[in-house]
Amino acid sequence: MKIETKNKTIWLVLLLLFLSLNGSAQQLELLIQEALENNPEIMNFDLQYNIASQKIEEVNVLPNSEIGAGYFVSEPETRTGAQRFKVSARQMIPWFGTITARENYALALADTKYEDIVIAKRKLVASVSRSYYNLYALKAKEKVLMENIELLKTYETMALTSVEVGKASAVDVLRLQMRRNEMIQLKEIIAENIISEQTRMNKLLNRDKDVPLDRVVELSIPSDTEILTADNLELHPELLKYDKLYESVVQSELLNQKESSPIIGIGLDFIAVSERPDMNFVDNGKDILMPMMSVSIPVFNKKFKSRSAQNNLKQQAINYQRKDRRNKLETALSVAIGNRNSAKISFDTQNKNLEQARNAESILIRNYETGTIDFNDILDVQELQLNFQIGKIESIKSYFTETTIINYLIAK
Repeated sequence: MKIETKNKTIWLVLLLLFLSLNGSAQQLELLIQEALENNPEIMNFDLQYNIASQKIEEVNVLPNSEIGAGYFVSEPETRTGAQRFKVSARQMIPWFGTITARENYALALADTKYEDIVIAKRKLVASVSRSYYNLYALKAKEKVLMENIELLKTYETMALTSVEVGKASAVDVLRLQMRRNEMIQLKEIIAENIISEQTRMNKLLNRDKDVPLDRVVELSIPSDTEILTADNLELHPELLKYDKLYESVVQSELLNQKESSPIIGIGLDFIAVSERPDMNFVDNGKDILMPMMSVSIPVFNKKFKSRSAQNNLKQQAINYQRKDRRNKLETALSVAIGNRNSAKISFDTQNKNLEQARNAESILIRNYETGTIDFNDILDVQELQLNFQIGKIESIKSYFTETTIINYLIAK
C-alpha cells in the first residue's frame, strides 16, 4: 500500500477522534491538524516508512552478473589451433519464488513502520489534547481568581465602612487584604504556568514558543456519558503492530525456506582460437563457444535450521508481548473510565457545594445590610467558594483528560 493511501486512512481515523471530543472540537481540531502537519517526530516516522518501502524495490533484483576475461600468456595448443584469450559470463538465479519472498518480507517490515506512524500520531493527538485541557484549567483558574480578587475588594470596602461606624475592627480589614494578597500571588504563579504550557503546546505544533494561542473555549461535562467496552482494543495500533511483527517473522521464515533451496547458475564461455598456418582442415582456427550451467546446493544447512528455530522463538515472544500489552491497555482503559466517572461525580458534588456556598454568601450580605456581619465568616465562605470553583475546574480537566486517554485506547 502506498504511503499516500495510508496517510488518508490515518487522517480519517483522527478526524473521527476529533468529532468525538465535544463542543470545543473545532478549535482543538485545528491545533491537532497543525501538529500532525508540522511535528518533526511525525515527519521522521513518515521518512522511516518511506525508507522501508524503498527496500521493496531494493530486493527485487537478481544477484550481480559475473563477467570475466583472461589472456593466455602461454597459448595452449589444441588440434584446431592455439587458444589466445577467454571471455566468460555467468548469472546466478535464485530458486523459484525467492525474489517474491524477499519482496513480501520487505513489505511486512514496511507495514510495521506504518503502524509506528499511526501510534505516533495517536500519541501526538493525545499530547496536544492534554496540553489544551491544561491551558483551559489554568486560564479558568486565572479567571476565577480575578473574580475572587474583585470580590475581596468589595468585602474590603464593606469592612472599611463597618470600621468607620464601629461594627468591625481594623484587623478584619487587614485579614481581607492578606487574603487578597495570597490570591494575587496564586494568580501570578498561574500566569507563569500558562506561559510554560503555551510553550509546550507551541513546540508540539513545531512553532515559536512565543506565538500566542487563541482563547481557550469554555468546557462543560456532558450530562450523559457513553457506555464503553474493551472490544475495540483489538484494533489498537499498538496491538496491530505486534500482528504485523508476527507476520514479518512468518515472511522471514518463508524467505528462509526459499534461500535454503538450490541456486541455479547459467553462463557462457568464449575462447578465441588462432588458425594453424601449416595445416588446412575443417574447423581450423574455429573459436570455442561453451554454454554452462551450475547448481549451488546448501549441503551444510545448519544456518537455515538455526534461522527457523529463531523465527519460531520470535513468534512465541511476540505472542507473549502482545498479550502483555493487551492486558496493560485494558487496565489503562479501565482506570481511565473509572477516573472519568469519578471526575463527573466530583463535578456534580462541586456544583452543589458551590451553589450552597453562594447561598451562604447571600445570607452574609443580607446580614451586612441589617448591620450584623462577621468578616471571619465571609473569609471562610469565600475560601470555600474558591475551593469549590477550583475543584470544579479540576473535575472538568480530569474528565476531558481521561476522555483523551480513552480515545487513544479505543478510537477506531
